[in-house]
Amino acid sequence: MSRIKVERRPSPERLKELGVNQWPIWTKEVSEFPWTYDEPETCYFLEGEVTVTGADGETAQVGQGDLVIFPAGMSCTWKISRDVKKHYRFG
Repeated sequence: MSRIKVERRPSPERLKELGVNQWPIWTKEVSEFPWTYDEPETCYFLEGEVTVTGADGETAQVGQGDLVIFPAGMSCTWKISRDVKKHYRFG
């Protein structure tokens, strides 16, 4: 299975190239919940801090300023330690 890909502080040019500002926004308060990705998700964190732990034990700490790609088929647990606000795109 592919792994979580994290790009720290991508350039404004990279974000513009991806069209990030056109993507919907998702917000979530401090919490913990399981999630499974039916398709890949690319997201850009505007605010917040999260530890994502995959079923295989892989852990990624992501948050404000990170561009993250979660692979299709991944099952994980999200533990949000600071309220999240992110742009996201599936597929």
